[in-house]
Amino acid sequence: MNQSQQTIVIIGGVAGGASAAARARRHSEKARIIIIEKGAYVSFANCGLPYHIGGEITERDDLLLQTPQSLEKLLRLEVLTNTEAIAIHRNQKSLEIKNLQSNEISTIGYDRLILAPGASPLRPPLPGIDDPRIHTLRTLGDMDRIKSYLKPDLRVLIIGAGFIGLEMAEQLAHQKAKVTLVEMQKQVLPQLDPEMAQHISEALREQKIELILGDGIASFADHENTLRCTLASGVTHDADLVILSIGVRPENQLAKNADLTLGKRGHIVVNTYQQTNDPHIYAVGDVCESYDPILGGVAAIPLGGPANRQGRTAADHIFLEETALPYAGSIGTAIVRVFSTVAGISGHSEARLRQLEIPYQTITVNGASHASYYPGAETITLKLLWHAENGRILGAQAVGKDGVDKRLDIIATAIKGRLTIDDLAHLELSYAPPFGSAKDIINIGGFAAGNVRDGMLKPVPDLASAGSQIIDVRPTASAEKSPVPGAKNIPLPQLRDRLHEIDPSQPVFTICQMGKTSYFAARILALNGFDAYSIQAGAHHQLKQLQDQS
Repeated sequence: MNQSQQTIVIIGGVAGGASAAARARRHSEKARIIIIEKGAYVSFANCGLPYHIGGEITERDDLLLQTPQSLEKLLRLEVLTNTEAIAIHRNQKSLEIKNLQSNEISTIGYDRLILAPGASPLRPPLPGIDDPRIHTLRTLGDMDRIKSYLKPDLRVLIIGAGFIGLEMAEQLAHQKAKVTLVEMQKQVLPQLDPEMAQHISEALREQKIELILGDGIASFADHENTLRCTLASGVTHDADLVILSIGVRPENQLAKNADLTLGKRGHIVVNTYQQTNDPHIYAVGDVCESYDPILGGVAAIPLGGPANRQGRTAADHIFLEETALPYAGSIGTAIVRVFSTVAGISGHSEARLRQLEIPYQTITVNGASHASYYPGAETITLKLLWHAENGRILGAQAVGKDGVDKRLDIIATAIKGRLTIDDLAHLELSYAPPFGSAKDIINIGGFAAGNVRDGMLKPVPDLASAGSQIIDVRPTASAEKSPVPGAKNIPLPQLRDRLHEIDPSQPVFTICQMGKTSYFAARILALNGFDAYSIQAGAHHQLKQLQDQS
């Protein structure tokens, strides 16, 4: 077969499918390329949907990246919208399709088939789940329906505090809705470790968003023209609108019916070129498994970035075969903004590494988004995780108001490059006072990690992990303004002269406002014979945690 003249059929547009189609056309002007799209829109910015609901993206049409007409004109693609693929006949290399407007069923042949149907939001089979006031957000139609409810003091219950749930909470609050956020886990943003997600909880509460953590939804019922939502705990909440954001499942039924191999969680199994167990069929995006390049094994990352790159990989392999570059895997870099606070992750969390029984070490540091003496500097909290045996970076989480995205991107690059904590310490990053610091927080994280490895720093994660002898080395005024329970205040400049006030027979735990001075104090104590530890993240964060727990 002449590779340039083959027929390529793609099921699903948006990220993976549209990317595959565009890349395929770059390889061949003669290939017939057909996109089958179940919905009315073939290429739209689904990550932008919450921001149109909230009014930050004012024009709906700005979300329409391409139309069937523009794709035909630009790339000579055949786009069949409102058309559902209902069966794959692998032996005949044909696809059975149904026009959802006319109900007409027809068959088209393919030389190569690319599956990119994505994933659909979960709707658990709960009592009352079919009430029309319960919505998910995946398509432009979903967005339009949610927008139709908007009014002042709209009561909204959001089920699930992951990335989409948080974005929706922020955007609906912008529309003056009264938002309650319910999360089955004991923290918001379960993708992050609890102490990092705590910053997001604080941001939500500051904006009067009610948080219900450690509880899930049990049922829905109409009650006097309102939607009564009953939680697993028995608590009830009345709402005008419910947003379900509890995860997604791969749209795998077509693949399953065609006997394509599925993984444990229902994703289509593919090789590094996105081929399924049928070499003529590829799968890209949220519907398929990927490879974890950090630790090996399977990853399933429902994000637009990986989907786009997988689509490109599939198209390259169709035309270049084994000379194409394989897909390098997905490490799960993700970020969210909640009002003025930004949080994100790249690679593995501490919870995940414990689950996998990977030997690791971790440190949390604070630093400025740019030179602290230049106006507008904001604090960034960075948690770094690395392999205990070789120092290779396994993951990181960052929270702050400015510069979080820049640091996560650096970490993501470092992870893909298999860099170590020592490499981080010596990264040469751009520096001028408005943009960074001479010692960027990335460097500081590398320095601190090296100190942990070399035994110069013995960190404890929080006050709960500390012993009874806590030394607060902040200035007296700061310690009196926000005292650490049970701590003795000895400001750092006085520490050497007041060593006699500390019991050398007991471990001693130092704490300061942000974490750095605590390390200095712990070193002074260690060099004077004390068993000294530094409490991570600083008193500001530790006291916030105590307040929230109470």
